[in-house]
Amino acid sequence: MKRTSSPIAKRIAAVACVGLAAVCFGTGVTPAWALGAAGGGDKSEALRYANALSNAFAGAAEAIQPSVVSIRAVKHFKPVGHGMQSFGELPEGLPLDNELLQRFFGGRLAPQQMPTQEGLGSGVIVSDDGYILTNNHVAGNADELTVEMHDGKLYPAKVIGVDPMTDLAVIRVDAKNLKAANLGNSEGLKIGEWVVAAGSPFGLTDTITAGIVSAKGRSNVRIADYEDFIQTDAAINPGNSGGPLVDLNGNVIGINTAIASRSGGNNGIGFAIPINMARSIMDSLIHDGKVTRGWLGVSIQPLDEALANSFGYEGTDGVLIGDVLTDGPAEHAGLKSGDIVTKYDGAEVKDPTTLRNRIAGTAPDSKVEFEVFRNGRTKSIEVTIGRMKGDEHAAMASADLNVDLGMTMSEVSPQAASALGLSSTDGVLVSSIDPGGAAALSGLRLNDVILAVGNTPIDGVRDLQKKLRDADLATGVRLTVRTGETNHFVMLRSHGS
Repeated sequence: MKRTSSPIAKRIAAVACVGLAAVCFGTGVTPAWALGAAGGGDKSEALRYANALSNAFAGAAEAIQPSVVSIRAVKHFKPVGHGMQSFGELPEGLPLDNELLQRFFGGRLAPQQMPTQEGLGSGVIVSDDGYILTNNHVAGNADELTVEMHDGKLYPAKVIGVDPMTDLAVIRVDAKNLKAANLGNSEGLKIGEWVVAAGSPFGLTDTITAGIVSAKGRSNVRIADYEDFIQTDAAINPGNSGGPLVDLNGNVIGINTAIASRSGGNNGIGFAIPINMARSIMDSLIHDGKVTRGWLGVSIQPLDEALANSFGYEGTDGVLIGDVLTDGPAEHAGLKSGDIVTKYDGAEVKDPTTLRNRIAGTAPDSKVEFEVFRNGRTKSIEVTIGRMKGDEHAAMASADLNVDLGMTMSEVSPQAASALGLSSTDGVLVSSIDPGGAAALSGLRLNDVILAVGNTPIDGVRDLQKKLRDADLATGVRLTVRTGETNHFVMLRSHGS
């Protein structure tokens, strides 16, 4: 059926075109599609904008490529049984020249060639005297490192320092007057911003790919202990690890680290360590050969709506302190279990990952102002951050909660307390649990000790049963639970809620 345009429709179209032009010209931008929609422009105008974008990518590539290196890592493995007689002395009279017997019994064999494993990765030059930033999984375990520069020159490299908790490493070559990359500011990065990834995917040196910033602050990716990844759809493939992610000005804003892929190839989901985090780690590795992190001495967990409401707190932004470790910085400052941290050093805290990373990045002995919600009021507490030791980072980890009564409860006997390493017989022990029951779905585990319901301590199994009968389990009731050596909170809900 033929369509006709009414006078009203024509007026609407005209107004729409004027509105579109106003939006475009008001921002100082006149895209080719906008000119076409308004009835003006031609192919040359469209090409002008396309070429401008193309030149921006070319400029970014030209700026970063001299600073990108390819890294070949070799790991040697000692052969099993080399120079040994695996089954003791061989019996007399055996045909020892028999190759099959030699292979089976081991022992009197000719020296075997040491097996090796090779890997390829990328890196970025960060100083003109040879320091290179890359991933720990690229260079950290290597026995030999060879770096290939943009001009094809090869240099042996040595490891200066590694940080497995962030998957970063610094290596160095004996060279001068290298082209160091300009390190940018990842804090100001915007979602949707164009970025370029540089490196040697599949060993193909000087490779550039382009995409956008898909997301920021990605955590729980299970790549490293401390995660705050930039997600991008710029093609990142095996071999890109350790190379730079740059903005269109050629500034490094991330270190390419991993991809989310079932096939091993690029699926448009890559992750890069923000350069602001990487810079701090890099400086520590160069100057000290190790990373020193701040430590608070608490266990922390996220808030959901029910858990927040149980404390009289509105919203779910903030971090709940589940337990405060004895004689740690938090206890000395007066932080308590049940405090909800809302600000750290004046900056808002929305989730455990953010707080954990900020504390770790704070220099030990620094004084930091915490803003916490406690008993319906906001309170400021100054804390002197401690120094994390190798065995303490787990104490800063978020409580692992699964969030739904299929369980058997028992008193905490002296024998049970001794076997479980408990300091007292307080509370009620979860002695068995149904994996599909309400307790398990709420986050309770076998051998957990329930210490309190709401703010009221538990006095044995009967007391706990009574309190649970009186509670509204459809909405949920807050439990204080000890798992191992730390306390945390669980919202116990009836099945199906």
